[in-house]
Amino acid sequence: MDTNRLPLFDDSVNLTGCCARFNPEGWEGAELHFEDKPFLRATTHSIAHLPLDMGPVFTRALGHATKAGALDPHQSLVLSRDLSAFRGEHLFAVTGPVPDEEMTTLSGDFTTRVFEGPYSEVRHWHRQLEEEAAARGHPARAIWFYYTTCPNCAKVYGKNYVIGVTQS
Repeated sequence: MDTNRLPLFDDSVNLTGCCARFNPEGWEGAELHFEDKPFLRATTHSIAHLPLDMGPVFTRALGHATKAGALDPHQSLVLSRDLSAFRGEHLFAVTGPVPDEEMTTLSGDFTTRVFEGPYSEVRHWHRQLEEEAAARGHPARAIWFYYTTCPNCAKVYGKNYVIGVTQS
C-alpha cells in the first residue's frame, strides 16, 4: 500500500467540458494509507443537508488550487461530509499549499466502496459503511463521500458513481 496514493483517476473521457466520465476500476475496496496528506478544506452552507453554495465554493477552491499548481489530475479526490444539517465540509486533495485557502492534512487508514445511484441514497450508504466497518472489527472514525461528477454530468453519462471512504 503506497502512502498518500489514490487509485488512478482517468480523466481521458470528458464529453461535457465539466466533469470527466468516472471509471470506477480500482476504487472498489481500495485500501488507502495517508500520512499528513495535504488537503484544501472548504465549507458549504446547506438547508436540511441540501447544499446551497457548492458550485461557487468548488469553483473558488479548484481555481485557487489550479493557480497554485497544486492539483494532480490523476490523483483527484474531494472528500465531502455533512458537519450538520446546515454545513458541509469538503477536503480537496492537493500536492502542496494553496494561498488564500484553509489547509489541513489527513493521516490514517481508509477503505473505499463504490456506490451508484442518486445522491438521496447517501444516508443509506452511510449506514451501510458504518455496519461494514463494525463487522470488520474497526468502527468507523469518520465517513466521507467522493461525488465523482456533478448532477448535470451524471445525467449526461447515465451513471452517478459515489465513493464511500471510511476511516477506521
